[in-house]
Amino acid sequence: MEKMKKLERMGRGRVELKRIENKINRQVTFAKRRNGLLKKAYELSVLCDAEVALIIFSNRGKLYEFSSTSNMLKTLDRYQKCSYGAVEVSKPAKELESSYREYLKLKGRFESLQRTQRNLLGEDLGPLNSKELEQLERQLDSSLKQVRSTKTQFMLDQLADLQNKEQMLVDANRTLTMKLDEINSRNQYRQSWEAGDQSMPYGGPQNAHSQGFFQPLECNPTLQIGPDYRYNTVATDQITATTQAQQVNGFIPGWML
Repeated sequence: MEKMKKLERMGRGRVELKRIENKINRQVTFAKRRNGLLKKAYELSVLCDAEVALIIFSNRGKLYEFSSTSNMLKTLDRYQKCSYGAVEVSKPAKELESSYREYLKLKGRFESLQRTQRNLLGEDLGPLNSKELEQLERQLDSSLKQVRSTKTQFMLDQLADLQNKEQMLVDANRTLTMKLDEINSRNQYRQSWEAGDQSMPYGGPQNAHSQGFFQPLECNPTLQIGPDYRYNTVATDQITATTQAQQVNGFIPGWML
């Protein structure tokens, strides 16, 4: 029985009131019934001289509307006044009184803040007495001290940052200077080395050093054997002098070892 109640007679057959799953059939049904509903609204406004407003949104968000008056907003405004005006009138008097008191309180506080702001700017000081002026002066002095303290701290922070950056730059400059000095010393050593190789022949220092150690013997090559001791004495003196000279130079002949 309940299922039969959900059936609606339309045209030749019965249609069950549920969502139509077929998209095409659903769109066709929507178009037919939308047009029929708009036609009924128009007929109702004409036949009964009623103010009718109809608003329809499709599943895609498209708007369809009908208004028996020239402006839909007038009808909606009338509807809002009739629907929500009664609720505002039915509010208790105590709640309205409390809201009004809160409004007056906030309004007075707002005006007081505006007056204080003008006084801090040096405006509207005439109505203030001496006590209020002294309080305003103390407040301004406190604010000025706070501003100066904040400004000083900000400048000190900036100075500390600049000093740190300066120290970093000095360290970097010192490092670069050391590297540059090291490179210059290497280049000078290399240039002196290349200049020495070009001016001195290969084996030159060793030959000069060897010449300092090895010297020819200055003696008579004629060997005298016999009783003539004069020749033997001269030869012996020459050999002794040569030997001493060689010893002075740091070289000892092999035959003396």
